[in-house]
Amino acid sequence: MRRLVPILMFLLAVPGAAEELRGRIQLVGKGGKGAARGSDVRQAFVWFEPASGTPARPPATPFVMTTRDKQFVPRTLTIPVGSRVRFPNEDVILHNVFSVSGGNSFDLGLYRRGAGKERKFDQPGLVRVFCNVHHSMVAYILVLESPYVATPDAEGRFVLTGLPKGPGRLTVWHEQAEPTSMDVQVPRTELISARVEIVRPRIPPHLNKTGKSYSTRDNYNQR
Repeated sequence: MRRLVPILMFLLAVPGAAEELRGRIQLVGKGGKGAARGSDVRQAFVWFEPASGTPARPPATPFVMTTRDKQFVPRTLTIPVGSRVRFPNEDVILHNVFSVSGGNSFDLGLYRRGAGKERKFDQPGLVRVFCNVHHSMVAYILVLESPYVATPDAEGRFVLTGLPKGPGRLTVWHEQAEPTSMDVQVPRTELISARVEIVRPRIPPHLNKTGKSYSTRDNYNQR
């Protein structure tokens, strides 16, 4: 994981309430030249991990990531370690949701329209989610050990609240960029301004669940 130092600028802000971190994320094109086009800053996540450790607790009810119009809704999701995610199918066609992401790999098999199936995620890290039927279906689940996470608004502004005082690490993630992190001290009176370089397409190259290229026959003739 790269550090934010090469791409961060620090701006003086009016001191606010303690136990907050505020900042802004700007998506830039490859090589840092100009604003990135076709990328949504609202798909980014920012989270803080205190050095003292504050484990996140999974909720009693599962999170939901729906297959709708041959897309995952939402496309990006953050959950605490130990949480469950349900994958309903709202389409009239079959889907096969799967991931090959390390300890969080799973395969729900083919299933029709309905309430869908669940998967529990016990390992922290990034889960890349695909459909074995439709190559263009891509989603991401961030399984976090920290409860302090935020998403930026359309202008890239974010705020993390309720943070414990002391040192910790701030991480910025976007599906089309390399994750970056930096050490911070809470409380902080400076805005964190991050320029995040977009280096990946929205549909990354990937294989199906058996490690083969997608084809019409592999996709059960579903369109």
